[in-house]
Amino acid sequence: MANMRSRLESRGSRVHTVCQRVGIRVSCGCLILLASLLLSGCAAPPPPAPDSRHFIFEQDTFAYGNELVWEYHFDEQGKWTHRSREPKSDYTHHCFVVARSAKQFFQNARFDAALPKGDAATYRSRIREVVTANARIRLAEEKKIIIPGYANLRAFSQEQEALLKAQCGGAWQSYFQRGHWRMIWPFSRHQQHQTAERLVREIKQHAAPVVHLVRFPSLRINHAAVLFDVKDAADRIEFSAYDPNSPEQPAKLTYDRTRRSFSLPTSAYFPGGRVDVYEIYRNWCY
Repeated sequence: MANMRSRLESRGSRVHTVCQRVGIRVSCGCLILLASLLLSGCAAPPPPAPDSRHFIFEQDTFAYGNELVWEYHFDEQGKWTHRSREPKSDYTHHCFVVARSAKQFFQNARFDAALPKGDAATYRSRIREVVTANARIRLAEEKKIIIPGYANLRAFSQEQEALLKAQCGGAWQSYFQRGHWRMIWPFSRHQQHQTAERLVREIKQHAAPVVHLVRFPSLRINHAAVLFDVKDAADRIEFSAYDPNSPEQPAKLTYDRTRRSFSLPTSAYFPGGRVDVYEIYRNWCY
C-alpha cells in the first residue's frame, strides 16, 4: 500500500508540474485521484460465472452483414486503394451495433422454436428488450428474454432481417460507442499481452467478448468483432471471430506471443497486418 501511495504521489507530482507550466491550479487530492485512474486503467470487475453454453457461430450470429461503403483492393502497384461501392447499401457503419447486439442476444435472450411464432409487434418489443439490456451484465437464465418460434439468432435474422435492422440501433451508435476514447491512447506491448490473456480466460468461461480493432491515428481500420473460440499455442494465440462484415464464415485474429501484437489477414476491408485490440462493452468506461 505504501508503494502504491508513493507511485500515486510521484505520478501526481509530475501531473502537478505540467499543470503549473500551463497555469492550471489543482489540489493534491485531485491529482492523486487522477493518477489512480491512470494507473487503474478502468480495471474490470471480476468475470461473471461461466455461461451454460458456448457461443456457436452457425447459431449465435446474424444471417445478414454490415455492408461496406467502399470497395477495397490492391492496385497494379500493390497499393491498397478503394472506390465507391455500386450499388450503394442502406445498411452501413453498423459493425459495432451488430457485434454488440449479437453479444446481447447470446447472453440475454432464449430462443424457443417449440412456441408459436409471434407477430411483428411481439418481436419488435422482444428485440428492444434484448438490445436495451446492459451488454456488460449477463442476465440469469430465468430472466432471459424469450424469442418464440425460432431456434436461434441465425434463423430469426433470416426471416426478420428488416425488423432486426430497424430495432437493434442506428449507425450513430457505432460512432458514439462509450469506449472510443481509448483508441487515442498508446497501446503498449505489455497492455496487448494482458488483453490477449484476459480474452483467453473469458472465452474459456463461455463469454463472447466484443473487441475494438484499431490502428489509430491511421483510419485504415476502425472495426468491431465478437471473439468466441481460441487455440492457445506456445508461440501464438488464434482467436475465432464473428466479423459483422462477413456473416458467411468465422474470421481469425492472431496474437503473436513473441512480438506481443495482434494481426488480421487480408479481407474485403483491410489489407492485413498488425492491429491494436481492446475489449468494449466490458465495464463502466468501455
